[in-house]
Amino acid sequence: MTQALHQVLVVEDEPDIRGILRTLLKTAGYRVIETETAARAIIEAKSHKPDLLLIDLGLPDADGLKVIRAVRGWSPLPIVVLSARTMEAQKIEALDAGADDYVTKPFSAPELLARVRAALRRNVRSAEHVSHLDIGSIAIDLTRRQAVGPDGDVHFTPLEYRVLESLARQAGMIVTQRQLISEAWGPDKLGDTRSLRVCIKNLRQKLEPDPARPQYLLTEAGVGYRLLLPAE
Repeated sequence: MTQALHQVLVVEDEPDIRGILRTLLKTAGYRVIETETAARAIIEAKSHKPDLLLIDLGLPDADGLKVIRAVRGWSPLPIVVLSARTMEAQKIEALDAGADDYVTKPFSAPELLARVRAALRRNVRSAEHVSHLDIGSIAIDLTRRQAVGPDGDVHFTPLEYRVLESLARQAGMIVTQRQLISEAWGPDKLGDTRSLRVCIKNLRQKLEPDPARPQYLLTEAGVGYRLLLPAE
């Protein structure tokens, strides 16, 4: 599917912002459907079956979280939140409800479009097994669990490979700490954020040219992490 065929459902109650989003998305080659209420958003999502949902949380008739949960009940379509809510707990709540990414207002147009593109790519990848990653100068075979860099083999532990696999399935998207811990350590270790931080630190030492200024494995403060590949 080409980008021009992608259809985005925009749910935003502020007319000025909705107009900006309409122009931005159409200029980028997307088809746009618009609505300003939660109730109408659910109807439009069911009837039009868009490729992506871009939604504000502060809607006049209900919280946008209601829409996210409703859509997640029957569809895996990518959901990107665009909201003025900046608290970490609010971001986590939206991601736990089923959103794939979270962009705060005021937003950068290039960044928003990049997040939309990444969400659409993630949706295509989600049906596939991610078997290979190129991160900087390191080529990683996730199936064989082998990695090669300019100086030869790079060693990753089984746990590090599991974290990479979880991040790779949603490359470009926020993956919450809870999800990473559940998938890499197991659901009985959900409170062990320290082990996750140590694992991420070790991965950066192996993957990043400058681990103190990561380019690929980014922290979303208080929420989780994002694997940003060069193509993202």
